[in-house]
Amino acid sequence: MSVQPYRLHFAARLLSWTGSAVAPIGLAFAVLSLGGGATGLGVVLAAGVVPQILLLLIGGVVADRWSRASVMVWANIVSAVAEAVAAVLLWTGMAQVWHLVLTSVLCGVASAFFTPAAGGLVVEVVPAEMRHQANALLKIGQNSVKVGGPAVGGAVVAVAGPAWTIGWDAVTFAVAAMLCARIGLAPAPAKIRTGFVHDLKEGWSDFWSRRWLWLMVLQGAVVVPVWLVGYQMLGPVYGNRYLGGAGLWGLVVSAFTGGLIAGSAVALLLKARRVGVAVCLGTGTMALPLAAMAMNAPLVVLAAATCTAGAGLALSMTMWSTLVQERIPADRLSRVMSYSTLGQVLPVPLAYVAAGPLSTIFGVRATLAAGAAVIVVAVVVPLCVGQIRTLSLAVAEPARDEALATAPR
Repeated sequence: MSVQPYRLHFAARLLSWTGSAVAPIGLAFAVLSLGGGATGLGVVLAAGVVPQILLLLIGGVVADRWSRASVMVWANIVSAVAEAVAAVLLWTGMAQVWHLVLTSVLCGVASAFFTPAAGGLVVEVVPAEMRHQANALLKIGQNSVKVGGPAVGGAVVAVAGPAWTIGWDAVTFAVAAMLCARIGLAPAPAKIRTGFVHDLKEGWSDFWSRRWLWLMVLQGAVVVPVWLVGYQMLGPVYGNRYLGGAGLWGLVVSAFTGGLIAGSAVALLLKARRVGVAVCLGTGTMALPLAAMAMNAPLVVLAAATCTAGAGLALSMTMWSTLVQERIPADRLSRVMSYSTLGQVLPVPLAYVAAGPLSTIFGVRATLAAGAAVIVVAVVVPLCVGQIRTLSLAVAEPARDEALATAPR
Protein backbone atom coordinates (compact mmCIF):
# COMPACT_ATOMS: atom_id res chain seq x y z
CA MET A 1 0.00 0.00 0.00
CA SER A 2 1.23 3.51 -0.84
CA VAL A 3 -0.74 5.35 1.85
CA GLN A 4 1.59 6.43 4.66
CA PRO A 5 -0.99 6.19 7.51
CA TYR A 6 -1.78 2.64 6.39
CA ARG A 7 1.94 1.80 6.49
CA LEU A 8 2.16 3.06 10.07
CA HIS A 9 -0.99 1.13 10.99
CA PHE A 10 0.37 -2.01 9.35
CA ALA A 11 3.75 -1.67 11.08
CA ALA A 12 2.15 -1.12 14.49
CA ARG A 13 -0.13 -4.11 14.12
CA LEU A 14 2.69 -6.28 12.77
CA LEU A 15 4.92 -5.53 15.75
CA SER A 16 2.13 -6.02 18.26
CA TRP A 17 1.26 -9.35 16.69
CA THR A 18 4.79 -10.62 17.33
CA GLY A 19 4.02 -10.27 21.03
CA SER A 20 0.52 -11.70 20.73
CA ALA A 21 1.97 -14.75 18.98
CA VAL A 22 3.84 -15.88 22.09
CA ALA A 23 1.97 -14.31 25.01
CA PRO A 24 -1.03 -16.72 25.12
CA ILE A 25 1.25 -19.73 25.59
CA GLY A 26 3.17 -17.89 28.27
CA LEU A 27 -0.05 -16.93 30.04
CA ALA A 28 -1.50 -20.44 29.86
CA PHE A 29 1.59 -22.13 31.28
CA ALA A 30 2.07 -19.37 33.85
CA VAL A 31 -1.38 -20.15 35.25
CA LEU A 32 -0.70 -23.89 35.14
CA SER A 33 2.67 -23.44 36.87
CA LEU A 34 0.96 -21.47 39.65
CA GLY A 35 -1.41 -24.40 40.25
CA GLY A 36 -4.46 -22.82 38.68
CA GLY A 37 -5.26 -25.79 36.44
CA ALA A 38 -7.93 -25.71 33.76
CA THR A 39 -10.38 -23.91 36.04
CA GLY A 40 -7.88 -21.19 36.94
CA LEU A 41 -6.94 -20.70 33.31
CA GLY A 42 -10.63 -20.39 32.45
CA VAL A 43 -11.07 -17.66 35.06
CA VAL A 44 -8.03 -15.73 33.77
CA LEU A 45 -9.22 -15.94 30.18
CA ALA A 46 -12.77 -14.98 31.15
CA ALA A 47 -11.41 -11.95 33.01
CA GLY A 48 -10.06 -10.64 29.72
CA VAL A 49 -13.40 -10.99 27.99
CA VAL A 50 -15.79 -9.55 30.61
CA PRO A 51 -14.52 -5.95 30.19
CA GLN A 52 -15.02 -6.25 26.45
CA ILE A 53 -18.63 -7.26 27.02
CA LEU A 54 -19.19 -4.31 29.35
CA LEU A 55 -17.32 -1.68 27.34
CA LEU A 56 -17.44 -2.65 23.66
CA LEU A 57 -20.47 -0.51 22.89
CA ILE A 58 -18.85 2.46 24.57
CA GLY A 59 -15.67 1.74 22.64
CA GLY A 60 -17.60 1.74 19.38
CA VAL A 61 -19.12 5.15 20.06
CA VAL A 62 -15.77 6.58 21.18
CA ALA A 63 -14.06 5.32 18.01
CA ASP A 64 -16.75 6.88 15.77
CA ARG A 65 -16.72 10.21 17.65
CA TRP A 66 -13.00 10.80 18.22
CA SER A 67 -9.70 10.05 16.51
CA ARG A 68 -9.43 6.30 16.02
CA ALA A 69 -5.63 6.54 15.95
CA SER A 70 -5.57 8.25 19.36
CA VAL A 71 -7.86 5.60 20.83
CA MET A 72 -5.47 2.93 19.56
CA VAL A 73 -2.50 4.74 21.16
CA TRP A 74 -4.04 4.75 24.63
CA ALA A 75 -5.29 1.17 24.33
CA ASN A 76 -1.77 0.02 23.48
CA ILE A 77 -0.33 1.94 26.43
CA VAL A 78 -2.75 0.32 28.89
CA SER A 79 -1.96 -3.14 27.51
CA ALA A 80 1.78 -2.47 27.71
CA VAL A 81 1.55 -1.47 31.38
CA ALA A 82 -0.61 -4.48 32.27
CA GLU A 83 1.68 -6.98 30.56
CA ALA A 84 4.79 -5.36 32.08
CA VAL A 85 3.33 -5.71 35.58
CA ALA A 86 2.49 -9.37 34.96
CA ALA A 87 6.00 -10.08 33.67
CA VAL A 88 7.66 -8.41 36.68
CA LEU A 89 5.48 -10.35 39.10
CA LEU A 90 6.40 -13.61 37.39
CA TRP A 91 10.11 -12.72 37.25
CA THR A 92 10.20 -11.93 40.97
CA GLY A 93 8.26 -15.05 41.95
CA MET A 94 5.52 -12.95 43.56
CA ALA A 95 2.81 -13.76 41.01
CA GLN A 96 -0.44 -15.42 41.99
CA VAL A 97 -3.35 -16.41 39.81
CA TRP A 98 -5.40 -13.42 40.95
CA HIS A 99 -2.63 -11.09 39.76
CA LEU A 100 -2.98 -12.53 36.27
CA VAL A 101 -6.75 -12.13 36.53
CA LEU A 102 -6.32 -8.39 37.19
CA THR A 103 -3.85 -7.88 34.35
CA SER A 104 -6.24 -9.76 32.05
CA VAL A 105 -8.98 -7.35 33.07
CA LEU A 106 -6.82 -4.36 32.09
CA CYS A 107 -5.98 -5.91 28.72
CA GLY A 108 -9.67 -6.60 28.19
CA VAL A 109 -10.53 -2.96 28.89
CA ALA A 110 -7.93 -1.85 26.35
CA SER A 111 -9.23 -4.31 23.77
CA ALA A 112 -12.79 -3.03 24.16
CA PHE A 113 -11.63 0.34 22.83
CA PHE A 114 -8.89 -0.84 20.47
CA THR A 115 -10.98 -3.33 18.47
CA PRO A 116 -13.66 -0.91 17.17
CA ALA A 117 -11.05 1.78 16.51
CA ALA A 118 -8.71 -0.50 14.57
CA GLY A 119 -11.65 -1.95 12.66
CA GLY A 120 -12.64 1.48 11.40
CA LEU A 121 -9.19 2.89 10.68
CA VAL A 122 -8.55 1.17 7.35
CA VAL A 123 -11.56 2.79 5.72
CA GLU A 124 -10.08 6.19 6.57
CA VAL A 125 -6.66 5.56 5.03
CA VAL A 126 -7.23 3.13 2.13
CA PRO A 127 -9.24 3.84 -1.07
CA ALA A 128 -12.36 1.72 -1.46
CA GLU A 129 -11.05 -0.23 -4.45
CA MET A 130 -7.93 -1.28 -2.48
CA ARG A 131 -9.57 -2.38 0.77
CA HIS A 132 -9.94 -6.06 -0.13
CA GLN A 133 -6.18 -6.21 -0.69
CA ALA A 134 -5.64 -4.23 2.53
CA ASN A 135 -7.71 -6.79 4.43
CA ALA A 136 -5.73 -9.68 3.00
CA LEU A 137 -2.35 -8.00 3.56
CA LEU A 138 -3.19 -7.38 7.20
CA LYS A 139 -4.13 -11.04 7.60
CA ILE A 140 -0.93 -12.16 5.88
CA GLY A 141 1.15 -9.90 8.11
CA GLN A 142 -0.68 -11.03 11.24
CA ASN A 143 -0.32 -14.70 10.47
CA SER A 144 3.22 -14.55 9.07
CA VAL A 145 4.72 -13.25 12.31
CA LYS A 146 2.68 -15.76 14.28
CA VAL A 147 3.58 -18.89 12.33
CA GLY A 148 6.77 -19.45 14.30
CA GLY A 149 5.68 -17.54 17.38
CA PRO A 150 3.88 -20.33 19.23
CA ALA A 151 6.77 -22.73 18.70
CA VAL A 152 9.22 -20.08 19.87
CA GLY A 153 6.93 -19.23 22.77
CA GLY A 154 6.69 -22.87 23.79
CA ALA A 155 10.47 -23.21 23.65
CA VAL A 156 11.01 -20.00 25.64
CA VAL A 157 8.52 -21.12 28.29
CA ALA A 158 10.24 -24.51 28.53
CA VAL A 159 13.73 -22.99 28.81
CA ALA A 160 13.30 -19.63 30.56
CA GLY A 161 9.75 -19.49 31.88
CA PRO A 162 6.56 -17.68 30.83
CA ALA A 163 7.59 -14.24 32.12
CA TRP A 164 9.83 -13.62 29.11
CA THR A 165 7.01 -14.11 26.59
CA ILE A 166 4.71 -11.78 28.50
CA GLY A 167 7.50 -9.21 28.87
CA TRP A 168 8.06 -9.19 25.12
CA ASP A 169 4.34 -8.62 24.61
CA ALA A 170 4.60 -5.52 26.83
CA VAL A 171 7.47 -4.15 24.73
CA THR A 172 5.59 -4.62 21.45
CA PHE A 173 2.50 -2.85 22.81
CA ALA A 174 4.63 0.12 23.87
CA VAL A 175 6.33 0.51 20.47
CA ALA A 176 3.00 0.01 18.67
CA ALA A 177 1.60 2.93 20.67
CA MET A 178 4.41 5.16 19.40
CA LEU A 179 3.76 4.16 15.79
CA CYS A 180 0.01 4.76 16.12
CA ALA A 181 0.73 8.21 17.54
CA ARG A 182 2.29 9.16 14.20
CA ILE A 183 -0.87 8.34 12.21
CA GLY A 184 -2.53 11.53 13.39
CA LEU A 185 -6.03 11.23 11.89
CA ALA A 186 -8.62 13.74 13.07
CA PRO A 187 -12.14 12.68 14.11
CA ALA A 188 -15.21 13.53 12.08
CA PRO A 189 -16.53 16.83 13.54
CA ALA A 190 -20.17 15.88 12.93
CA LYS A 191 -19.97 12.89 15.26
CA ILE A 192 -18.89 15.02 18.22
CA ARG A 193 -22.10 17.06 18.00
CA THR A 194 -24.40 14.02 18.35
CA GLY A 195 -25.61 12.56 21.62
CA PHE A 196 -24.01 9.45 23.09
CA VAL A 197 -27.29 7.58 23.49
CA HIS A 198 -28.32 8.63 19.99
CA ASP A 199 -25.11 7.15 18.63
CA LEU A 200 -25.75 3.86 20.42
CA LYS A 201 -29.29 3.66 19.04
CA GLU A 202 -28.13 4.54 15.55
CA GLY A 203 -25.52 1.77 15.63
CA TRP A 204 -28.05 -0.76 16.91
CA SER A 205 -30.58 0.21 14.23
CA ASP A 206 -27.97 -0.24 11.52
CA PHE A 207 -26.98 -3.63 12.93
CA TRP A 208 -30.47 -5.02 13.49
CA SER A 209 -31.77 -3.87 10.09
CA ARG A 210 -29.41 -6.32 8.36
CA ARG A 211 -30.80 -9.81 8.87
CA TRP A 212 -27.82 -11.48 7.20
CA LEU A 213 -25.50 -9.73 9.65
CA TRP A 214 -27.14 -10.71 12.89
CA LEU A 215 -27.76 -14.26 11.67
CA MET A 216 -24.05 -14.74 11.02
CA VAL A 217 -23.19 -13.03 14.30
CA LEU A 218 -25.51 -15.51 16.01
CA GLN A 219 -23.50 -18.30 14.40
CA GLY A 220 -20.34 -16.68 15.75
CA ALA A 221 -21.91 -16.48 19.21
CA VAL A 222 -21.92 -20.28 19.20
CA VAL A 223 -18.69 -21.02 17.34
CA VAL A 224 -16.38 -18.43 18.94
CA PRO A 225 -16.75 -19.51 22.59
CA VAL A 226 -16.62 -23.21 21.67
CA TRP A 227 -13.47 -22.67 19.62
CA LEU A 228 -11.78 -20.55 22.28
CA VAL A 229 -12.58 -23.08 24.99
CA GLY A 230 -11.47 -26.04 22.90
CA TYR A 231 -8.36 -24.56 21.32
CA GLN A 232 -7.13 -21.76 23.56
CA MET A 233 -8.13 -23.13 26.97
CA LEU A 234 -8.31 -26.94 26.76
CA GLY A 235 -5.69 -27.12 24.00
CA PRO A 236 -2.75 -26.28 26.33
CA VAL A 237 -4.21 -28.69 28.91
CA TYR A 238 -4.35 -31.39 26.23
CA GLY A 239 -0.81 -30.53 25.13
CA ASN A 240 0.47 -30.72 28.70
CA ARG A 241 -1.26 -34.05 29.35
CA TYR A 242 -1.02 -35.91 26.02
CA LEU A 243 1.80 -34.23 24.07
CA GLY A 244 4.31 -33.79 26.87
CA GLY A 245 4.33 -30.05 27.40
CA ALA A 246 4.55 -26.60 25.83
CA GLY A 247 7.07 -27.48 23.13
CA LEU A 248 4.95 -29.84 21.03
CA TRP A 249 1.77 -27.87 21.66
CA GLY A 250 3.62 -24.84 20.29
CA LEU A 251 4.26 -26.79 17.08
CA VAL A 252 0.54 -27.57 16.79
CA VAL A 253 -0.33 -23.90 17.19
CA SER A 254 2.30 -23.01 14.59
CA ALA A 255 0.59 -25.41 12.16
CA PHE A 256 -2.60 -23.45 12.70
CA THR A 257 -0.92 -20.14 11.95
CA GLY A 258 0.74 -21.72 8.92
CA GLY A 259 -2.75 -22.51 7.63
CA LEU A 260 -3.76 -18.92 8.35
CA ILE A 261 -0.91 -17.66 6.15
CA ALA A 262 -1.86 -20.00 3.31
CA GLY A 263 -5.51 -19.02 3.54
CA SER A 264 -4.64 -15.32 3.64
CA ALA A 265 -2.43 -15.65 0.55
CA VAL A 266 -5.24 -17.37 -1.35
CA ALA A 267 -7.67 -14.67 -0.19
CA LEU A 268 -5.36 -11.99 -1.60
CA LEU A 269 -5.86 -13.46 -5.07
CA LEU A 270 -9.41 -14.80 -4.71
CA LYS A 271 -12.55 -12.73 -4.24
CA ALA A 272 -15.36 -15.28 -4.06
CA ARG A 273 -18.92 -14.04 -4.60
CA ARG A 274 -20.88 -16.61 -2.55
CA VAL A 275 -19.78 -15.24 0.79
CA GLY A 276 -22.43 -16.90 2.95
CA VAL A 277 -21.58 -20.43 1.86
CA ALA A 278 -17.83 -19.78 1.86
CA VAL A 279 -17.84 -18.28 5.37
CA CYS A 280 -19.88 -21.16 6.77
CA LEU A 281 -17.66 -23.80 5.17
CA GLY A 282 -14.51 -22.03 6.32
CA THR A 283 -15.91 -21.79 9.84
CA GLY A 284 -16.73 -25.49 9.77
CA THR A 285 -13.06 -26.44 9.44
CA MET A 286 -12.59 -25.22 13.03
CA ALA A 287 -14.21 -28.44 14.23
CA LEU A 288 -11.31 -30.50 12.86
CA PRO A 289 -8.65 -29.80 15.52
CA LEU A 290 -11.13 -30.37 18.35
CA ALA A 291 -12.15 -33.68 16.80
CA ALA A 292 -8.50 -34.69 16.32
CA MET A 293 -7.71 -34.01 19.99
CA ALA A 294 -10.86 -35.83 21.06
CA MET A 295 -9.67 -38.91 19.17
CA ASN A 296 -6.11 -38.52 20.50
CA ALA A 297 -4.91 -38.47 16.90
CA PRO A 298 -1.17 -38.64 16.12
CA LEU A 299 0.69 -35.34 16.20
CA VAL A 300 0.96 -35.13 12.41
CA VAL A 301 -2.82 -35.58 12.05
CA LEU A 302 -3.51 -32.96 14.70
CA ALA A 303 -1.12 -30.54 12.99
CA ALA A 304 -2.80 -31.14 9.61
CA ALA A 305 -6.23 -30.53 11.17
CA THR A 306 -5.12 -27.25 12.75
CA CYS A 307 -3.48 -26.17 9.49
CA THR A 308 -6.73 -26.82 7.57
CA ALA A 309 -8.71 -24.92 10.20
CA GLY A 310 -6.34 -21.97 9.92
CA ALA A 311 -6.69 -21.82 6.14
CA GLY A 312 -10.48 -22.04 6.29
CA LEU A 313 -10.68 -19.38 8.97
CA ALA A 314 -8.42 -16.93 7.08
CA LEU A 315 -10.45 -17.29 3.88
CA SER A 316 -13.75 -16.79 5.67
CA MET A 317 -12.51 -13.78 7.67
CA THR A 318 -11.19 -11.95 4.61
CA MET A 319 -14.34 -12.57 2.56
CA TRP A 320 -16.51 -11.53 5.49
CA SER A 321 -14.53 -8.31 5.89
CA THR A 322 -14.95 -7.48 2.21
CA LEU A 323 -18.71 -8.08 2.38
CA VAL A 324 -19.25 -5.76 5.34
CA GLN A 325 -16.90 -3.25 3.73
CA GLU A 326 -19.38 -2.99 0.87
CA ARG A 327 -22.48 -2.64 2.99
CA ILE A 328 -21.81 -0.72 6.22
CA PRO A 329 -21.49 3.10 6.09
CA ALA A 330 -18.07 4.30 7.22
CA ASP A 331 -19.38 6.71 9.86
CA ARG A 332 -21.22 3.87 11.64
CA LEU A 333 -18.62 1.16 11.21
CA SER A 334 -17.12 1.10 14.71
CA ARG A 335 -20.54 1.03 16.38
CA VAL A 336 -21.92 -1.71 14.13
CA MET A 337 -18.72 -3.68 14.64
CA SER A 338 -18.97 -3.26 18.41
CA TYR A 339 -22.47 -4.78 18.38
CA SER A 340 -21.23 -7.57 16.13
CA THR A 341 -18.23 -8.31 18.34
CA LEU A 342 -20.30 -8.09 21.51
CA GLY A 343 -22.75 -10.66 20.19
CA GLN A 344 -19.94 -13.11 19.61
CA VAL A 345 -17.98 -12.62 22.84
CA LEU A 346 -20.97 -12.38 25.20
CA PRO A 347 -21.10 -16.17 25.85
CA VAL A 348 -17.30 -16.53 26.11
CA PRO A 349 -16.81 -15.89 29.88
CA LEU A 350 -19.55 -18.37 30.78
CA ALA A 351 -17.99 -20.91 28.43
CA TYR A 352 -14.55 -20.42 29.97
CA VAL A 353 -15.85 -20.75 33.51
CA ALA A 354 -18.04 -23.77 32.73
CA ALA A 355 -15.49 -25.65 30.61
CA GLY A 356 -13.08 -26.28 33.48
CA PRO A 357 -15.56 -28.16 35.70
CA LEU A 358 -17.11 -29.90 32.68
CA SER A 359 -13.73 -31.15 31.51
CA THR A 360 -13.06 -32.40 35.04
CA ILE A 361 -16.36 -34.29 35.17
CA PHE A 362 -16.47 -35.68 31.62
CA GLY A 363 -12.81 -35.54 30.69
CA VAL A 364 -10.88 -33.23 28.38
CA ARG A 365 -11.29 -35.39 25.27
CA ALA A 366 -15.05 -35.84 25.73
CA THR A 367 -15.48 -32.09 26.17
CA LEU A 368 -13.48 -31.48 22.98
CA ALA A 369 -15.65 -33.99 21.09
CA ALA A 370 -18.80 -32.17 22.20
CA GLY A 371 -17.29 -28.88 21.06
CA ALA A 372 -16.55 -30.26 17.59
CA ALA A 373 -20.15 -31.45 17.26
CA VAL A 374 -21.54 -28.07 18.32
CA ILE A 375 -19.44 -26.27 15.67
CA VAL A 376 -20.72 -28.59 12.94
CA VAL A 377 -24.34 -27.94 13.93
CA ALA A 378 -23.73 -24.16 14.10
CA VAL A 379 -22.34 -24.26 10.55
CA VAL A 380 -25.13 -26.34 9.03
CA VAL A 381 -28.12 -24.47 10.50
CA PRO A 382 -27.49 -21.06 8.83
CA LEU A 383 -27.07 -22.78 5.46
CA CYS A 384 -30.72 -23.81 5.75
CA VAL A 385 -31.63 -20.10 5.44
CA GLY A 386 -31.94 -18.98 1.83
CA GLN A 387 -30.65 -15.47 2.50
CA ILE A 388 -27.39 -16.86 3.85
CA ARG A 389 -26.94 -19.30 0.97
CA THR A 390 -27.39 -16.51 -1.58
CA LEU A 391 -25.36 -13.90 0.30
CA SER A 392 -22.82 -12.60 -2.21
CA LEU A 393 -20.46 -9.77 -3.01
CA ALA A 394 -21.58 -6.98 -5.31
CA VAL A 395 -19.64 -5.83 -8.33
CA ALA A 396 -16.78 -3.61 -7.19
CA GLU A 397 -17.70 0.08 -6.98
CA PRO A 398 -14.50 2.06 -6.27
CA ALA A 399 -16.38 5.29 -5.59
CA ARG A 400 -18.31 3.89 -2.66
CA ASP A 401 -17.11 4.91 0.79
CA GLU A 402 -17.86 1.86 2.86
CA ALA A 403 -16.38 0.27 5.93
CA LEU A 404 -13.92 -2.45 6.79
CA ALA A 405 -15.11 -5.14 9.22
CA THR A 406 -12.88 -7.18 11.52
CA ALA A 407 -15.48 -9.30 13.30
CA PRO A 408 -13.74 -12.37 14.86
CA ARG A 409 -14.91 -15.12 12.63
